[in-house]
Amino acid sequence: MIRQNILKKLSAMEQDYQTLEKDLADPDIVKDQKRYQSLMKTFSDLEPLVQDYRHYCQLIANHQETLSSQQADQDPEWQACVAEELADLNQQIEDYSDRIKRQLIPKDPDDNRNVFLEIRAGAGGDEASLFVSDLSRMYQRYAERNRWSKEIVNTHEASQGGYKSIILKINGKDVYMKLKFESGTHRVQRIPTTESNGRIHTSTCTVAVLPEVESIDHIDINPSDLRIDTFRSSGAGGQHVNTTDSAVRITHLPTNVVVECQDERSQHKNKAKAMSVLQAKILSSQRDAQQQKQASARKQLVGRGDRSERIRTYNYPQGRITDHRIQLTSHHFTGILDGELTTLIDALTQAYQADQMTQMPNDAD
Repeated sequence: MIRQNILKKLSAMEQDYQTLEKDLADPDIVKDQKRYQSLMKTFSDLEPLVQDYRHYCQLIANHQETLSSQQADQDPEWQACVAEELADLNQQIEDYSDRIKRQLIPKDPDDNRNVFLEIRAGAGGDEASLFVSDLSRMYQRYAERNRWSKEIVNTHEASQGGYKSIILKINGKDVYMKLKFESGTHRVQRIPTTESNGRIHTSTCTVAVLPEVESIDHIDINPSDLRIDTFRSSGAGGQHVNTTDSAVRITHLPTNVVVECQDERSQHKNKAKAMSVLQAKILSSQRDAQQQKQASARKQLVGRGDRSERIRTYNYPQGRITDHRIQLTSHHFTGILDGELTTLIDALTQAYQADQMTQMPNDAD
């Protein structure tokens, strides 16, 4: 059941919806395309919630009517029939209540943004670097399954294979919404190919998912706060070695944030990419600092919490993956590493939404 204070808000939203419906039929408003488009967007955003609210109200009315009919006739067969109908109505009411509550959860303004996905080797030496490569492939395959575009912004290759770090840019619909819970420490347990005694080694990588900064909320960076260095790109050798100083390293002096880009042959393009990553990092740092001041944010089941926490373990010998935040274990090991992340991401999203619904204010609030 939906609490009375929420029902009042829903009733007010329905009134707003009806007003918008009338406004959108006004010829004067239709002529003003800018205003019309703005109102239409608000109307479209409200419509699913209002329709679910109306259906919920109808279910409540049907339940009350059925309950009254049950009390009016004591025939056993009739009672059994009505009891079955009431049980079905109760389930529908509960389902619509949950649907409505999920729609009332405040939207993350970053959900529709593209992201920079940064993976760095942690503890474990060469094995950690190889695991960075595995995770990079996993996320790139997931992007392909969602028909998102992807590009490598920067890489630091490890001497024995894999990467010390890699930054991916992923563009598409709802990218941040689906990937934001991937930030954290990912742990791998497996037997290295160089291990003669068959011992399992444990290594870690950190993943940071940073929403791309758009021009509408551009972070003002004073050029005098930047130190820009250029250097020659490193590569695999041969014809791919760049003979000019096209790689760019930018240091933001007030925060000591450093970003590099060397994957483009043009210094101009590398600088543009590096500036974009720098803005995203500074914005993320500012948001994290603000969230640390809010006790409620620290209590969230999942979210942008402390990235030093272990969030997931990939156990190769046992063929299982465990997400420790929601105590979910999957043996769909090969599929997940091949980018089949939907089940994991949906479970994390549902857990987050369930946690948010428990924090909705009581009637007395």
